[in-house]
Amino acid sequence: MKIGSPVVVMTSDQGVPQRTQLAGITLMHMMDVSAETHRQRPSVADLVGAIDRRRRRLGIVMAIVSLAVITAVLITVRSGLSLADTLLIYLLDVVAVAVVGGFGPAVLAAAAASLCLNWFFTPPLHTLTIEEPRNLLALLLFVLVAISVSSVVHIAARRATLAARSASEAHAMLVLARTVLGVEDTPAAVLGHLHDEFAVDAELQELVGGRWERIAHTGGDPGRRDRQPITVRHDLRLLVDDASGKVSGSLLEAAARLAASALDRDRLRTQASQAEALEAGNRMRTALLAAVSHDLRTPLASIKASISSLRQPDVHYSHSDEQELLETVEESTDRLDALIANLLDMSRLQTGALHPIVDPVAVEEVAPLALRGLPGAASLRIDLPEGLPLVRADAGLLERSLANLVSNALRFSPPQQPPTLLARRAGDFVEISVVDHGPGVVPPHREAMFEPFQRLGDRDTSTGVGLGLAVARGFTEAMGGVITATETAGGGLTMTVRLAVEGGVGADRPREVRS
Repeated sequence: MKIGSPVVVMTSDQGVPQRTQLAGITLMHMMDVSAETHRQRPSVADLVGAIDRRRRRLGIVMAIVSLAVITAVLITVRSGLSLADTLLIYLLDVVAVAVVGGFGPAVLAAAAASLCLNWFFTPPLHTLTIEEPRNLLALLLFVLVAISVSSVVHIAARRATLAARSASEAHAMLVLARTVLGVEDTPAAVLGHLHDEFAVDAELQELVGGRWERIAHTGGDPGRRDRQPITVRHDLRLLVDDASGKVSGSLLEAAARLAASALDRDRLRTQASQAEALEAGNRMRTALLAAVSHDLRTPLASIKASISSLRQPDVHYSHSDEQELLETVEESTDRLDALIANLLDMSRLQTGALHPIVDPVAVEEVAPLALRGLPGAASLRIDLPEGLPLVRADAGLLERSLANLVSNALRFSPPQQPPTLLARRAGDFVEISVVDHGPGVVPPHREAMFEPFQRLGDRDTSTGVGLGLAVARGFTEAMGGVITATETAGGGLTMTVRLAVEGGVGADRPREVRS
């Protein structure tokens, strides 16, 4: 197959190459390429063809110069050499010319050498007449042997050239296969390796709406040499511009197939990612409905029962009883308010609608606001040293994050050991920690705490829908901070928010919103 000829590769009607697994597709393409290469083994005519122009020219120059030098030297020592010795010397020169320039220059050298032998070394000298028949036979045999040896040497050199090219193409196929099987399984990566290995400009095009649109390319203008495209299927083709002209058609065809396979798998991955996102959304909606339907019932039932009791006309409650019922209504309302706030916050995080305004913030000003309205916050121990530097944060998001962390600590802390809110400077950062002495969380489960709808034990209905820690981490990371969970000395859990100091090296960290 010539490199410039069109190549058409049709896929099966069943579309097997597109539906097999990754390794199966790659091996199938490689087997097809191997079969194509087997059908295109070089013929004898290819082997005896010209090597390349530069080497042919060098061989011709070598033949002229070497014959002139050898003839001049042999004339000076002619009396001491027999005709057989002279023939062998000229034969050695012809073989050397064959190694350098190939078959054509070697034939030219053999013909010129036979003339030199006849003119300078075969009696009568300086004529083309040959007196003795054995000398004529010797010259004829010299020409035949020289041509035969030259052809063998040339074929060996040609085979070495083809072997080197095959090794290069095999290496390129290995690189392409690794590309398809590795992390760079994209059409652009396949074409990029083809360009890097062989300086081939290529462009993968797809037929969309009756027009060929570019999918991937390596630069340049692959169509400028009017090369026929390599058609993978009716709607996909590869345009190539082989500047060197040395890349086989089978390799280009294999590259086209691998690029097409990479394109199909890339689209399948995109579809799978979209399907996974939809599935995750469905799971979250299902979990949300289940959690909300469960956690809304308790405070709503308490509110309804308290108000219904207060409205009964035939029952008279004491002042203390009325206050207790009203406190129940207030606590249940606060719980509903916190639940709805967390749901709204998680919705903002999930939809990417959160846009923090990061400014210098004083921790000692935000902390009291975070504790306002939290049940049991009066028992909290606070340790905020004077002289804390300003931190880079959004005051509102930091307040909500600390409120959720403190609420979580209060929920699990024993009455005799209330949690502690403290802050310390650590280099270019300020670490705000909420320390409790509750049951704690084992290390394998600490990361799962920050996932939505995760609650310790999933048994305590007072813990809400399990969004508090997820919201706290989302808000903290949106401000460019980090939140971590470690074990408290003596038992319990310590939640630490790490924020950059205003003007410190960590102040320019990129903001990220976890979704």
